[in-house]
Order: sequence, then C-alpha cells, then structure tokens
Amino acid sequence: MNHEDPVLLHTEGRIRHITLNRPRALNALNHAMVLRIDEALTEAEADDTVAAVLLTGAGERGLCAGGDIRSIHEDARAGGGASLDFWRDEYRLNARIARFPKPYVAIMDGIVMGGGVGVSAHGDVRVVTERSRIAMPETGIGFVPDVGGTHLLSAAPGELGTHLALTADAVGASDALLCGLADHFVPSQTLAGLTTELAACGTAAEVEETVRRHAAPAPEGELATHREWIDSCYAADSVEEILDRLDNSGVFAAKESAEKILAKSPTALKVTLAALRRARGLDSLEAVLDQEYRTSCTAFTRPDLVEGVRAQIIDKDRSPRWSPAGLAEVTEADVARFFAPLGDRELGLDIGSRVTD
Repeated sequence: MNHEDPVLLHTEGRIRHITLNRPRALNALNHAMVLRIDEALTEAEADDTVAAVLLTGAGERGLCAGGDIRSIHEDARAGGGASLDFWRDEYRLNARIARFPKPYVAIMDGIVMGGGVGVSAHGDVRVVTERSRIAMPETGIGFVPDVGGTHLLSAAPGELGTHLALTADAVGASDALLCGLADHFVPSQTLAGLTTELAACGTAAEVEETVRRHAAPAPEGELATHREWIDSCYAADSVEEILDRLDNSGVFAAKESAEKILAKSPTALKVTLAALRRARGLDSLEAVLDQEYRTSCTAFTRPDLVEGVRAQIIDKDRSPRWSPAGLAEVTEADVARFFAPLGDRELGLDIGSRVTD
C-alpha cells in the first residue's frame, strides 16, 4: 500500500477498509478515485472473506468535501468534456453503493459535502459524529445537487430537503439523522474502538449490532424546532413564492434563509426546485441519477458554474455575477432545457436496473 495513493485499501479482520486520502484537499474526489473505489468494491464483492466495507477519510477535517471543483472549473472554461465522464462514473458508483450486497459502513466524520454525500449517504450504515457537517452546497456555485442528492433530499421529512437544497446550509449530526442522511451518532472519540470491533464482524447483523453498541443520543439539532415555517414556506410551487413566504412569515430565521437563497444562482435555484419535485415522482435512485446527469451536463455548459466556482473557490471574492442575474429572467423554458433527454449520451442507469431486475 502506497500511502501517497489518493485511495488507500487494506483489510482488517473481515472488513475491507477504503480510505479517501487527499487530506490537504479535504479528500475531494477526482475521476481516478472514483474508479479505484469501484474496483475496490468489485474486489470486496467477489472475496468471500470480506464481510463488509468501511469508508473513512484521511486527516482530521472530514470525510470528503465533494468533487474536485477546481478541475471541473478548468474543464468547463476550456470547453472540455472530462467532467461529464467523471460524473458518469461517479453516479454509477453512487448507485452501486446503494445496491452493494454486503454492508457498506460510512464514517461521516467532519465535513461531508456534495460528492462526499454521494459516496456515504447511499450506504447501509451511515455514522455521524459531533464534528459532522453535511451539505449539498451546489446552488452556491451555480450548479444543481447531484450524486443522488435530490433523491435523498426529496425524501426528507416535510420540506426540510427543499430548505437544505436551496439555502445550501450544512447540518450537524442530529439534523442529518432527522433528514435521513445518516443512521447513527457515534462520538468521535470512540470511532477507533468501533473500527477495531467491526473487524471481528462476520455478518450484516453483527455489523449493525456493533455500530448500535457504540451509538449514543446525538446533540440537539436545529431543524426540528423550525419545521412549522419550513414546511409551510417551502411547500410553494416556485422559488419566488417560497421567498415571499419566507419574507412574510414573521420568523427571523426564515428571513435569514431568504437572504441566503437570494445570494445563489437564480437558474440553479429554479432548476433545483424542479429537480426535487420531479425526484419525488421517480421510483428509484437510478431514475433520479439519470435525471441529475441531464441537469449536470446542461449546467456544465452554462456560465453560472464557471462564475460560481470562480467567486467561491478561485478568487474567493464571494461576489458572483450570475447570468441571468434575477429569478424573473429565468423562464420555464430555461428550466425545461436542463431536463431534456440527452439521446445516446444518457446515463441510462434506470434502464439498466430494470433489465437486471
């Protein structure tokens, strides 16, 4: 094992351990990492001595901050297509994780955003700690939640998922549990002991029982106390109406949310709301990933992605110049283009899953 590899693999007992190993980049995913994780799952699935897979991130800051946004920014500016190939394999990996036949345990410690959610929150056993900060922050860079994020957020209770998608807010352990993004809270100081005990597990039931034994009540969250105004305001049919309800709710936290939303890409906001509503009507993660691939491919060609990454990641001036600049300028036809079929470029996961089934 080369400790400089971006993905480290080792077996401890009957557990195949996958470690994302780019700590200086907060373990951001690139194409090579996605392919290596997929290879590791193929090996683990075929190996009868492996009872479960465990995913962790190197370093102290988090599991994974998402995809390698700088590379995507450079690719988009150059008019390339490498990012589309990356997303194709990444989304296929997300679907594979959800259907993996052996227990897939993800330690969602620290920062877990975007692509980090994709490689963890579709797993069987999802562990958060007091350090966890989980988010789908795409609207802030002119993009739309992907990696199955609209599938997860659309299934959250009430309109919590809509709130998180539009504001790009990060949540802690308790709120992640409430939203269905995680299963267990384990204090970070006991993670080492949990990992050691997992190595002795030989069945899915033993894995689940071991995690439960280490689990504890999560520290109090925030979203549960805001459910009334969140469910009322975000149930509206348009971003404009959501903002109007937030502004007129008489709740300070709601007004704060409206301000956060207004700072995001108008196009990304409208497409995200449409994607979430459509995801509720789709019958599988695969179908949602197919839809997300369409929205991602279209977003890749639009100016807001390059401008959003420039403002947030490259220049860090936090002053993106969105195009169009206002919600009123984003038409229904503009939004519909993000969901248009891609012809022979479709991801095609939903078709594949139905043929297999």
